Amino acid sequence: MAIAVLDGFNLAITFLISLGIQATAFIISFTLQTDKLTDFSGSLNFLVLAIYSLVCTEFYDRNLVATVLVMGWAVRLGGFLLFRVLKTGKDGRFDEMRAHFFKFMGFWVFQLMWCWTVSLPVTIMCSPNISDPYEHGGLFVEWGTAKDYAGLVMFAIGFICEVVADQQKYLFKSRKPSKSTINDKGIWHYSRHPNFFGEILLWWGIYLICISPAGPSASYSRLSGNRKAALYASIVGPLFITLLLFFVSGLPLAEKPTAKKYYLLSHGQKPVESGDPWSEYKKYLSRTSILVPLPPFLYAGLPRAIKKTLLLDFPMFEFSEHKDGPAAVEEERKKNDDSV
Repeated sequence: MAIAVLDGFNLAITFLISLGIQATAFIISFTLQTDKLTDFSGSLNFLVLAIYSLVCTEFYDRNLVATVLVMGWAVRLGGFLLFRVLKTGKDGRFDEMRAHFFKFMGFWVFQLMWCWTVSLPVTIMCSPNISDPYEHGGLFVEWGTAKDYAGLVMFAIGFICEVVADQQKYLFKSRKPSKSTINDKGIWHYSRHPNFFGEILLWWGIYLICISPAGPSASYSRLSGNRKAALYASIVGPLFITLLLFFVSGLPLAEKPTAKKYYLLSHGQKPVESGDPWSEYKKYLSRTSILVPLPPFLYAGLPRAIKKTLLLDFPMFEFSEHKDGPAAVEEERKKNDDSV
């Protein structure tokens, strides 16, 4: 029998669990002024919510598959991020906020919402209102729907892309390449951000698995309207991670800053002595898809309009050497003057 705590969809209890994990990690991290728990606590949060969802639900195949997939993803990502920060000693993203209570707390509040929101498909599917057909009006639907298999394939592809991309990027940086070297080997040969692609794809796969009990065929009619609506509404989970990576912490923090680095290596106050990193990087941009892995020969030949729309390389991500270039050079000059 599925266990209901505070509400039939287990929304309140999973939020409180997330609040407890993030508040504890924040207090420890701020007190010790450490970055060791920042990313690890996010993965831990996902893991704990998945375990809670599993132990408090009926052990149906779909519930078991979805929660185990999330647990495997969380353990892998958390382990990798913890290993990385232990090797580097700190996370430079927090240099400007680590010592400021409210700025630093803002990160943990956002991470709380990230973990809780993205976990919603699994939380709601495993809740008594969906998975307990005996006492809470839920519905048992055998594993094997088209959504189940499509979601499983999407998760597998996304997970593999993310794991391979993280490993290859770590190995690339561990070799301490020159500043002008471009990471365009392996899966990075086909996408500028294969890790983000994998992350987005696997969570949409989880969502597809989780909404199978919602129908739409007549055999699912015993699941009441508000329960179906709750399952479909859990789309906010994959939407959240997609929008986050597109407009907040993913592509915006990677695309322009990286292009700026290569521009300054060619046109800054201290350009490299040989080669033209900016020209090489522009060639890389022209042949490499921003997100969806594609063969470079295929991507390079596509019209710019398709790249900037259907293939998601929106103008907002573009570093303009005519508009942004002079500002970047001036910013570098002021920074050098201040350091003298």
